[in-house]
Amino acid sequence: MSHTYEQLVPRAEREKLEQALNMGEGYVLDFSDRTFNDFFYDTLGIDPETEGRLFNGRGTSKAKRLRSFIERAPASSVAKLLRGLWDYRGSIVTRARTPAEQGMEASYFITVGRFEGVSQDIDTSAIESFEPNETLDELVASIRRDLDAKKPHAALDRLHTYCMKRFASLVRKHGGGDCGNDDPLHSRVGRYVRFLGAQRNLTQMSERIIKSSISVFEAMNEIRNDKSLAHDNPDLIDPDEARFIFDSVTAILRYIKSVDGRQFED
Repeated sequence: MSHTYEQLVPRAEREKLEQALNMGEGYVLDFSDRTFNDFFYDTLGIDPETEGRLFNGRGTSKAKRLRSFIERAPASSVAKLLRGLWDYRGSIVTRARTPAEQGMEASYFITVGRFEGVSQDIDTSAIESFEPNETLDELVASIRRDLDAKKPHAALDRLHTYCMKRFASLVRKHGGGDCGNDDPLHSRVGRYVRFLGAQRNLTQMSERIIKSSISVFEAMNEIRNDKSLAHDNPDLIDPDEARFIFDSVTAILRYIKSVDGRQFED
């Protein structure tokens, strides 16, 4: 049984969502019709011009097409789109950390979580090519192929490789130079955390979350060496536990991306 937009997003959340995305009078943020379509294609690989069944249920304005997409598209796609829209909003809107803005953000991500909770897919939005590199592009694509095939246990060794590359890039970004080939993952994470803490004042909550992630990535070294396809291991990690690890690690990556973007924006 399908559900309407109004059933999927409770009224109080809906008001905050539409306020955040400036959906009054049929608009969505500052998109034109062309850039609205481009955003969907860049974020989800969906062309609204050729996927009319997802967009044409409510009318032709951008706001109505977005409401139609929310009620008709797979939950995982809706969650990924909403995260992308919030990131885009941050690039065009100066966001003072007022109580009203904080309340809007909290409500918005409750809605995102509602769609992520419906989905059985792992959110791969944090697994992205963060610099021009053909090897990195193939690494990201191979991880996503295994996740699409519901085989997170098969991709754990490449998730470890991805994190090694990601934190080496973050260290370079903030003036720490290159990481050594023998530097373990948790050492790279620790270097990045020290740069982040030294260069910007984080809230106590943010600092605690990021520091605690060092031990998570240290434990990941053992999983990669002893429970993944990185070596000829007789016992691989259980797929359900592998999914839990993927969800946990990608949540940390999304959080760090958000904090890093806010703390080091030009």
